Amino acid sequence: MISVANLTKDYENNDAKTRALNGLTFSIQAGEFVSIMGPSGSGKSTLLHILSFLDRPTGGTYTFKEKSMRDFSDGGLARIRNEEMGFVFQSFNLLGQSSVYENVEIPLLYGDLPNAERKARIEYAVASVGLEEKIGVEAARLSGGQKQRVAIARALVNNPTIIFADEPTGNLDSQSGGQIMELLKKLHETGRTIILVTHETYTAEFADRIIRLKDGAIDSDRITEKSKKPAEFFK
Repeated sequence: MISVANLTKDYENNDAKTRALNGLTFSIQAGEFVSIMGPSGSGKSTLLHILSFLDRPTGGTYTFKEKSMRDFSDGGLARIRNEEMGFVFQSFNLLGQSSVYENVEIPLLYGDLPNAERKARIEYAVASVGLEEKIGVEAARLSGGQKQRVAIARALVNNPTIIFADEPTGNLDSQSGGQIMELLKKLHETGRTIILVTHETYTAEFADRIIRLKDGAIDSDRITEKSKKPAEFFK
């Protein structure tokens, strides 16, 4: 699904150049659950932004489903983000005064689905994260764990093939974090590709594979025993 070769990313500020990514080469197959780890400043967020079409690399190649990123216009990248990718963020990124239903609906506003199909998709996504009884509640009235479940439902509503999760447990207590990781694991078991950015080892171990970055380069890339840790592991 994903292949990068000699990937680099530079940032320039007042004629000073900073290299955030330094020649990364790896592939991710469809259906993998991959964690990207590393200390602050290691390049993991920069890498996530490039893999999810939110930014472009300075050098090297990025191939998504056998098509080079270079071949897509900015509009083409936006279309793929909306149709193929789902996003879960540490800060939830919900509209606090809007209901669960309205927040999950947002990715569908860019399409032309019939109202009945749109409603069915939203209700299915909300049910998938166990929030049917909260569907009409304002997001601001939910707990942190519930807000992250809404964010996951929003990521699911377009039935993406790949989900990017950026520190999804970072703002949650240990019990809620465990429940979110169990939910991501179940989504992976349905065949979705999951790419998780985290600094937490116990969260990363839910993945099949951990890519560890250091100073913008790959420090290690290892296969894990697929974690079957229950939520109680986080307590």
